[in-house]
Amino acid sequence: MKKIGLFFGSFNPIHIGHLILANYILEHTDMDELWFVVSPQNPFKDKKSLLKDHNRLDMVQVAVESYPKMRASNVEFSLPKPSYTIDTLTYLHEKYPDYSFSLIMGEDNLSSLHKWKNYELLIKNHHIIVYPRVFDGEKKDSEYLQHENISMIKAPVIELSATEIRNMIKEGKNVRPMLPPEVFEYLDGSSFYK
Repeated sequence: MKKIGLFFGSFNPIHIGHLILANYILEHTDMDELWFVVSPQNPFKDKKSLLKDHNRLDMVQVAVESYPKMRASNVEFSLPKPSYTIDTLTYLHEKYPDYSFSLIMGEDNLSSLHKWKNYELLIKNHHIIVYPRVFDGEKKDSEYLQHENISMIKAPVIELSATEIRNMIKEGKNVRPMLPPEVFEYLDGSSFYK
């Protein structure tokens, strides 16, 4: 059975932190592939600052071209909005019955997992790989980390945010070191985020 890690996000834009983390997970787990699932609308995020879906997908595609085990996925583009992880996983299981899907999430998302649609089913039926994140305020150990389907991975903590990158672009600052070269080229010369 092919093992796929699903890394959901807006990727607005995808940056080197995403790639470092994805590569670490591929090198330190038994995943065969990692799919960046570009979300058209996160139910917890404001849609106003989002680039168009196809632009964000294009950026992910150019960013992962030279990584044979990484893929860009637009699976959520054709599903009802807003996108709920449990619905996407149900759809993927039906479409790829011979694949095993694991969910990749930041430690910060784990503490709000109880707010997710059908989160009990999510935990019961899927392996969840949690990577460390920097918290604002006090860090709390989640009771979810005790669950047999949830494992914490000691990936490097990357303090880089797409919001910060967007703000820097708006202010005319150099973001080249923060982006995969192909994504920088994609954005350079465009009016995106300005």
